[in-house]
Amino acid sequence: MTVEQRAVDTIRVLSMDAIQKANSGHPGMPMGMADIGFVIWSKFLNVDPVEPTWRDRDRFIVSNGHGSMLLYSLLHLSGFPISMDDIEHFRQWGSETAGHPEYAPELGIETTTGPLGQGFSTAVGMAIAEEHLRCVHGADLTDHHTFVLCGDGDLMEGITSEAASLAGHLGLGRMIVYYDDNSITIDGSTDLTFTEDVPARFASYGWQTITVDGHDREAIEAATREAMADEHRPTLIDCKTHIGFGAPTKVDTAAAHGSPLGDGEIAAAKAAMGWDLPPFTVPDEVYEVFARSMERGTQAHAAWRERIEAARANDQQRFDAWSGVWEPDLVSLQAPDVEPGSKIATRKLSEAVIQQLAAERSDVIGGSADLAPSNNTVIAASTNFSRDDRRGRNMRYGIREHAMGAAVNGMTQHGGVRGFGATFLMFSDYMRPSVRLAALMGVPSIFVWTHDSIFLGEDGPTHQPIEHIASLRLIPGLNVHRPSDPTETAAAWQASINRTDGPSAIILTRQGLPVPQNAPEMSAVERGGYVRIDGTDAVIVATGSEVPLAEGVASLLKERGISVRVVSMPCVEIFNDQDEAYRQDVLGTVLPVFTLEAGTTQTWESVAAHGGIAIGIDHFGASAPASVLAEQYGFTPEAVAEKVATRLEEQAT
Repeated sequence: MTVEQRAVDTIRVLSMDAIQKANSGHPGMPMGMADIGFVIWSKFLNVDPVEPTWRDRDRFIVSNGHGSMLLYSLLHLSGFPISMDDIEHFRQWGSETAGHPEYAPELGIETTTGPLGQGFSTAVGMAIAEEHLRCVHGADLTDHHTFVLCGDGDLMEGITSEAASLAGHLGLGRMIVYYDDNSITIDGSTDLTFTEDVPARFASYGWQTITVDGHDREAIEAATREAMADEHRPTLIDCKTHIGFGAPTKVDTAAAHGSPLGDGEIAAAKAAMGWDLPPFTVPDEVYEVFARSMERGTQAHAAWRERIEAARANDQQRFDAWSGVWEPDLVSLQAPDVEPGSKIATRKLSEAVIQQLAAERSDVIGGSADLAPSNNTVIAASTNFSRDDRRGRNMRYGIREHAMGAAVNGMTQHGGVRGFGATFLMFSDYMRPSVRLAALMGVPSIFVWTHDSIFLGEDGPTHQPIEHIASLRLIPGLNVHRPSDPTETAAAWQASINRTDGPSAIILTRQGLPVPQNAPEMSAVERGGYVRIDGTDAVIVATGSEVPLAEGVASLLKERGISVRVVSMPCVEIFNDQDEAYRQDVLGTVLPVFTLEAGTTQTWESVAAHGGIAIGIDHFGASAPASVLAEQYGFTPEAVAEKVATRLEEQAT
């Protein structure tokens, strides 16, 4: 037996044993893709276990994340900070080896995968970032590939179709995908549900496609070299594999997919391999094989450091430009200069802030899902990123909201790029899995959603978000900004671009809102909630388009002898992070608190207090002009004032 075969068998044995000990996991994929993983890591991948976050490393993504033991085995054998104890405690509390890979670049885990298709689509964003940085800053500073493993489940999910179409259109030639074509899913043979010609499908997207025996390591190596030679097309390598390869009775069966093989099957598999070592024992020669393989990446890293130092010594301006996108300064944005008393949509205010931001931060790249004229997201001073112009900072995602969300995550995770993606708030539904993963990973992606309420009007209930803002606020770690004026819009972008520990949503109006005569202080807005108008009898908390409505309500109630405090709360999450004394100072401790937002009321019911109520819209909208909808649904100053006054009278009796 060759040492190479011994190394591949080690991957299979570690995977079988760890899953068996946990009595939980998916042995079929790591056994079936062990040859593929070994070839990539031993022949091609440039990574450095001494410094896993080296900026010009190749990215390796296991999109079929249920096969996580393949990744953990490769990381451990290659000297990354995944210990044998972690392997032995696969899927257990406190171990680094979660059931599905969880984002930890310092361990060599480039992104969280598991929800099928997400890893593939995130990798498209990483490949976009690499192409842009290589063009702008030079191939001597950025020059790497994105390697992706995926399975049938990934390719059935719709997000992958969107992402693959985008990657082919953009000609992301440094993205190489290895498809685990084993003809088995949880339900059984793929003949039950999946009979398309995958290579033909990807060829139609503009990909290079190559088909190989997924257990023929020489063929896998040759295919990879062919893929790397074509820098104008991404490549799909269709690897014909056997799920559970090496398991005597469960190979090529659904039984190998998602359950431990069992002690008897494992013993028989090891006997067939000639494996006679105790569980969780790795032959020294296998460690040596992987150590030699890692020398390639370590040397590449050292050479890259020399080029970085040369750039620093020979062209300080170029070096500063490169380093500035990796370690950018915090920005202080200014509110757009708009005439007080005029009306302007917050999407238009956002457009002005984006120009300011793009001028200050060259790492900002963003775009819309075919809605740039409506979302107002175009960076006027830049071109479009395309296969012919990698320098462009305007992303044209097409009508691919789901893939856009994942690509934004990938761009941001890659580093050197801060991505944002935009569409109508209604279509955040299509992006939600990617937004949730951004929050789970703590990745500072920025999501821009416009047309934020029923007041977009005539397009009707299919386009009028009702429950969306509330549902987004339920995602842990997502900061949801809904600004009402120029200062709040600038503050939303400032908080989002300066954030490093999680994603942000910026939610904007289609309709014009009145610009206040007296702009709020930026320092107050930055705290998430603040007093706009003081009052002594009651509090109305409002966001976005309902802030001027609340101010109108306060004016009407003042004529009736009722003093209302208006609180603008553009970001509930940031406000809730303030100290209790500040929150009590803003909301009071005994005053009736009402809330006002043109959406569902459920998440506001905990804010409404001391006899106050949540005022909102707990039903779908209708197709009509915005002014008619406001009248019909009671979102006029008169209707809200009457509701507040009546409630206060009831409380007084």
